Amino acid sequence: MSLAKRIFLFLVLNFAVILTIAFLLRLFNVQPFLTKTGINYYHLLFFCLIWGMGGAFISLLLSKSMAKWMMGVKIIDPESTNEKERHLLRTVEELARRANLSTTPEVGVYEGKEVNAFATGPTQRHSLVAVSTGLLDHMKTNEIEGVLGHEISHIKNGDMVTMTLLQGVVNAFVIFLARILALALSGFGRGQNRSSFGTYYMFVFLFEVVFMILGSLVVASYSRFREYRADKGGAEVAGKYQMIYALKALSSAQNRKDPKCEKAAFQALKISSAKKRGLIFLFSTHPPLEDRIERLKKML
Repeated sequence: MSLAKRIFLFLVLNFAVILTIAFLLRLFNVQPFLTKTGINYYHLLFFCLIWGMGGAFISLLLSKSMAKWMMGVKIIDPESTNEKERHLLRTVEELARRANLSTTPEVGVYEGKEVNAFATGPTQRHSLVAVSTGLLDHMKTNEIEGVLGHEISHIKNGDMVTMTLLQGVVNAFVIFLARILALALSGFGRGQNRSSFGTYYMFVFLFEVVFMILGSLVVASYSRFREYRADKGGAEVAGKYQMIYALKALSSAQNRKDPKCEKAAFQALKISSAKKRGLIFLFSTHPPLEDRIERLKKML
């Protein structure tokens, strides 16, 4: 996707978020939380919940469409004559049946040298499983089945919705706590002390950065947990050895990078990510592949 198109989509998404949140603030009659008599905590709480949860849920609702646009996902036609595509469709259909999904997810392929895959979508009935051309070209049939089993497990577990809820709650707490502490330390809004306007917003910015970093640790920790759970679910629907072989193949292909596929919004959704060491690992959305393999061997 061209840079101009990515910028356009980014602007459209953010414009949609702002319009929707403005509508919700009006709908719930949320007034300014700073009043002549001090702070209206009720309006502050609603303001934070709407801004924190609103953006997260709009992103979830648009996640499937955004994935198609930003990653250039080509949905496989059920009538395709390409044998690799037909096999991919059949495998996803069978795994979805084993996982007791009511609807088979859409299946797509995106161009990229990276060996990776992801699942997204707002609900089980409106979900998407996408794999890279690099994965199709460099993985064996049983390894691909393990990868697809992992992604089907994400959909079955409702991981996209859960991650959205968690991120929304974190966002709301960050906005709320940052403003409460900023008001307490700056004195802004107390007796209409407008001279501390600049100090208040400086504290808001500072606390939002600090709390967002701390919140990211919580989100990353849960994301690593859901990857372990999806590995286990993938082993249950695709087979223990297929899942282990898939993770080993991903480990061997970790050095195959493709910058055009490294979209920040979708890195957490993929089956594997770049290895992180030291303290930076605490912000990683994926556990090390070696640990995932060892855990699978022990639990199954």
